[in-house]
Amino acid sequence: MAVRDEIVWRSGVVYFAIVSLAIVLMVRIIILQYVERGKWEAMKEKYVYKTDVVQAVRGDILDDNGRLLASSVPYYSVYMDTRSSGMSPEIWSGGINGLSEGLERLLGERSASAWKSELINARKKGDRYLLIKRKVDFETLRKIKELPIFREGQYKGGMVTVSENRRIFPNSDLASRTIGYVSQGSDAADVGIEGAFDDDLAGTNGLQVKQRLTGGDWIPVDNFNSVETKDGNDVTTTIDVELQDVATSALYNQLKNNNADHGCVVLMEVATGDIKAIANLERGNDGDYRETYNYAIGESTEPGSTFKLASLMAAIEDGRIDTGDVVDTGNGAVRFYSKTIHDTKEGGYGKLTVKQVFEKSSNVGTSKLITEHYKDNPKAFVNRLYSMRLNQKLNLQIKGEGDPLIRYPGDKYWSGLSLPMMSHGYEVQLTPLQILTFYNAVANDGRMMKPRFVSEIRRNGNLLKSFDTEVLENSIASRSTIRKAKKMMEGVVEHGTATNLKDADYKIAGKTGTAQMAKEKFGYRSGARISYQASFCGYFPAENPLYSCIVVVYAPSNSVYYGNLVAGPVFKEISDKVYSTRFFRNYVSQKKDDKPLPAPDAGNGYRDDINAVLRDLGIRYRRTVDEDWIATRESGDTIKLVSVVPQQGLVPDVRGMTLRDAMYLLENSGLRVSFSGKGRVRKQSPEHGAKIYEGSVVSLDLNM
Repeated sequence: MAVRDEIVWRSGVVYFAIVSLAIVLMVRIIILQYVERGKWEAMKEKYVYKTDVVQAVRGDILDDNGRLLASSVPYYSVYMDTRSSGMSPEIWSGGINGLSEGLERLLGERSASAWKSELINARKKGDRYLLIKRKVDFETLRKIKELPIFREGQYKGGMVTVSENRRIFPNSDLASRTIGYVSQGSDAADVGIEGAFDDDLAGTNGLQVKQRLTGGDWIPVDNFNSVETKDGNDVTTTIDVELQDVATSALYNQLKNNNADHGCVVLMEVATGDIKAIANLERGNDGDYRETYNYAIGESTEPGSTFKLASLMAAIEDGRIDTGDVVDTGNGAVRFYSKTIHDTKEGGYGKLTVKQVFEKSSNVGTSKLITEHYKDNPKAFVNRLYSMRLNQKLNLQIKGEGDPLIRYPGDKYWSGLSLPMMSHGYEVQLTPLQILTFYNAVANDGRMMKPRFVSEIRRNGNLLKSFDTEVLENSIASRSTIRKAKKMMEGVVEHGTATNLKDADYKIAGKTGTAQMAKEKFGYRSGARISYQASFCGYFPAENPLYSCIVVVYAPSNSVYYGNLVAGPVFKEISDKVYSTRFFRNYVSQKKDDKPLPAPDAGNGYRDDINAVLRDLGIRYRRTVDEDWIATRESGDTIKLVSVVPQQGLVPDVRGMTLRDAMYLLENSGLRVSFSGKGRVRKQSPEHGAKIYEGSVVSLDLNM
């Protein structure tokens, strides 16, 4: 009985132990599945799988004709899983020779036998992640995918690709500060269009699950946790890349010639306020000039004589003066309290009409007129300036606009000198773009347009958002005042301070400016080092304004600092180019009135052919490149030869080429060609600089 009881007791103990163990195991399973699940999945993720962020392809920034200003070009790293589970011995043995030969042909780094040897050794070692090539472009990748073995896909053919995107700028540093960038650091500021439209351009990143292989490498795998990227949208700007090239080149040459510190140019479309070109160049330590800061938008300085337009318009609008009124400028000097204001002409101009005061840029005449009519009520003068919106920011589409400064009577720094000094552009501060916007309003019959840099947001060619032109002020002054202001600006070029800008074929209207800039904290007192700011702001053609432009050159150092001589030639070179291309000016190679006209268009194409034509015609040309394919650009009475070597993956520029040259260049870029007409290429579609897609066709329109 005792034995039986002991057996029962022992059985009970065993049963209890088993039940207890089962309960413990059940509890542990519950804990593992529900309580510690996240912990163990994280460990699995860490040691077996991981999830990487896949960067979305950033959208393109385009000029107004759809040509690329900035783009993200995909590049790929190609690997091979030589032990891929789906790769049969038959696929391997039947394709290894063709794969090796293809890699030699496409990559050219080693012979076919060397590739075959490396691939076979890697397969023997069980290499799951053999590097084939980094930074492979899309077109080469497409051809690699067609090779034996690889054409079977990732699992049967073992081909693994990892993509990355690289931001490229097909036009080098043209308008680079306006195109801008997105800063990587959290404290750094975003710049230009890239920064202002980052939300549109950036897209949405994806997720890629990867599996850890023996040896530590990670290989992408299909997984429901993977998330596709959503690429960014494209931003269409108002910039014309050809006019941008002209503006940058003209500014660069003038800065170099005058050993200036820095300078800027803005070209605006009168009716819309669209910015067609904007260049900002600064001298570096090596003496060369680069875009380092957007001076046109961000630097507020005392504008000098370009401000006289606003001063005299204010007095005309208030009915205090008229353009035919006479003021005695005497011997060219007038004293206000402790300050003597001078004219540039030795001995002075004597008696001048208001219109002549503006044309001659008389500091004495301007300051006497404004002081005489507003000394008892300076607030009326400043209020009129405020009514023309000169004290307000433009609220641009991109960041970094400088603050305008026009003091008000009673302010801390207002003094008896403020009125005469403000009248000719001192004790006020404006950015070049703010000044241009005011001049553009005069050209636009009084309507002030907000400068526009971006016109559209698109996705895969479909319009998502458009930015309409915006009117800041319907009329900054009466029609009568605007009409008189236009006549005064035309007079500056016809017989005033800018006669060197006169042109027989079209009229320019504008105003020169030469402002002193104190380099030290001592202001303009005797002993302070003084530099100069030369400027010209105006529009063309004067009789029907289509474009306005401002040129500002800071600190010219070669003893020439007047606006007509330093800034004026840049304006003229730009206006000539715009006129010749936008108004179909006919160029001839012969002299007219013994004045050489710009050289004729010699076309684009193969370098040796172009050189031979230019030599036969006796036309001077300047070679700046050694590439086989070149384009011709006007530079005064000289032709400049520039490269048209296409960027990889982008449609080349074949305008001006013969059909033979155009087809050679396009077909060697992987494009198909259709054409109509005879002669040279007049127009191409898509435009040069557009992305090349598989099967792309370029249509050419030729004329004699």
